[in-house]
Amino acid sequence: MAARSVWAVRRLLQRLLASSAASEGRGWPHPFSTATQRTAGEDCSSEDPPDELGPSLAERALKLKAVKLEKEVQDLTMRYQRAVADGENIRRRTQRCVEDAKIFGIQSFCKDLVEVADILEKTRECISEETEPGDQKLTLEKIFRGLSLLEAKLKSVFAKHGLEKMTPVGDKYDPHEHELLCHVPARVGVQPGTVALVRQDGYKLHGRTIRLARVEVAVESQRRL
Repeated sequence: MAARSVWAVRRLLQRLLASSAASEGRGWPHPFSTATQRTAGEDCSSEDPPDELGPSLAERALKLKAVKLEKEVQDLTMRYQRAVADGENIRRRTQRCVEDAKIFGIQSFCKDLVEVADILEKTRECISEETEPGDQKLTLEKIFRGLSLLEAKLKSVFAKHGLEKMTPVGDKYDPHEHELLCHVPARVGVQPGTVALVRQDGYKLHGRTIRLARVEVAVESQRRL
């Protein structure tokens, strides 16, 4: 029984092989051959979209991005040029303001000094008017009134602009504010090393010394120079 089964299987295999050979002779592909599988694969792949669409979309995206970046560069360039122009205009205006401040910074002070000049002119005119011969007392009185008015006006102008006259008599000698002319013996009640006499007044502008006071400084008698 087993022998008959083996023989039947062999006969079936021989028939299959024979039919396969006949099919290849007539040009028909074997259903299980690699050619048939390759043809089927090619047929399936032929239905896919072509590979050319991929690079085309990528190129379009790159072009759009390049256009966008170019616009941004142009915008930034315009902004930069505008900022440079604005900075240059500000620099020029600032420089002009500084130059005007240097030229017209004392305009207010000069305007007040003009009033002092007016007082001097009026005093001169008053003195030059005809007076009776020998009337010197009246002339001197006019001069005194004019000078007093002039001094008061000058003090007012100086105070208005922060100009202060230093009165260092009795103060300790300070080389930053005083110019030493000589030493003098210390009198009674005068401490050595202090200012005994002022030969020329010094001035400060808003607390800064602009002219040293020329002074004589008191010392003990044996140290007199």
